[in-house]
Amino acid sequence: MVSKKKGDNNSKKGNKRKKKKGGKKLVILLTILFVIAFASSFLYFYLLSFSNNSKIGDGVANVERKETSNDEPVNILVMGVDYGGPYNKNEPKRTDTMILVSYNPKDKKLNMISIPRDTRVRINGKVQKINAAHAIGGPKYSVDSVESLLGIDVHYYAKLDYEGFRKIIDSIGGIEMKIEQDMYYDDDTQDLHIRFKKGEVVHLDGKKAEEFFRWRQNNDGTGLAEGDLGRIKNQHLFISKVIDKFKSPAIITKIPSIMSTLPKYVETNMKPDEIIKYGYSFLRVDQEDMDISTLKGEAKYVGNVSYFLYDEKANKDLVNSLKGITKETQVQREKLKIQVLNCTNKNGLASEYSSRLKSKGYTDVFIGNGDKREKSKIIIKGVDKDLIDSIKKDFKIDKVESSSYKEGDYNITVLLGEDYTK
Repeated sequence: MVSKKKGDNNSKKGNKRKKKKGGKKLVILLTILFVIAFASSFLYFYLLSFSNNSKIGDGVANVERKETSNDEPVNILVMGVDYGGPYNKNEPKRTDTMILVSYNPKDKKLNMISIPRDTRVRINGKVQKINAAHAIGGPKYSVDSVESLLGIDVHYYAKLDYEGFRKIIDSIGGIEMKIEQDMYYDDDTQDLHIRFKKGEVVHLDGKKAEEFFRWRQNNDGTGLAEGDLGRIKNQHLFISKVIDKFKSPAIITKIPSIMSTLPKYVETNMKPDEIIKYGYSFLRVDQEDMDISTLKGEAKYVGNVSYFLYDEKANKDLVNSLKGITKETQVQREKLKIQVLNCTNKNGLASEYSSRLKSKGYTDVFIGNGDKREKSKIIIKGVDKDLIDSIKKDFKIDKVESSSYKEGDYNITVLLGEDYTK
């Protein structure tokens, strides 16, 4: 009988382990290749479905797309529209919900700011509530109203109605929500019947989510003391739950359903690749870098009409964050003394340019007229070199010259030539 050597046994076991490891690596590699192939195929058909949808892309609703660089915040106005009139669903629709989503790629932070629908603004020179802007002039008027109110650029918009809202919530499988107060409300004209009991945990599918999202008072008049502002707090709670759902591993199996739903129900001037790019960026934001808030102000009657009055001073830091202006940058900009000269025959050029600079945080700006010139340029004196790139970006003029002479003690003189357009 021949005995086997111990070394031979160890060698065979080692070979088996190597084979097993090699097998595992092969399985992992094949899995990765399969996932990449599946994702690529799925992405292709997804982009194709978007490209065939007239509600997706930069030509929608004639809303201007604003330029943004890779390190500047991108602001997206998300609008939920109501059902129109009680008897005719084709009547112009007001916005029931307006949320400004702002993503800063520099610090990877995401802000979601609710704009109360009763916010007092001017539309076509007439005092209105901001939710009327969409009924008057569609998404363009809504975007214009938010830009005028906050003094910012809105780069994109996205709009859906309550049918789309329900479909999207259904596509993610709904959410679990603990009910904090009794909710009993009926509106037969909109076939809306809300029944939630305080303390119960409810699975909100699309239909129930709509009911929760819209509720603000009961049939007997009880409900949220703050009215629409209280309803916004409920909506923020709901949005937080939806974000949690999107960040959970379980969402992976829901991706096909979500992807097939979005093109059918969302209208936006974003291109398909931009939707994917920013959607991916949003999902990567850490919870502590995500903030949900409401514009500061007060609900008040003006005459016999109830409005939300926006407080510009109280919202200064928030608005600066939407422009990508830090407190340090703001201090630097406030120290600069700027002269803007209109060197053309175009009326109002310096005034318009000055207003744009002030919206970016430059406060000490003076305007005048200069000698006629073809090309625009900036002359700087006593400005930190580190600020020059920032100035080029803010001032939108590439030609920058340094000078040892400060006319009128100005740090920056802007000469607007014939090549400059508003």
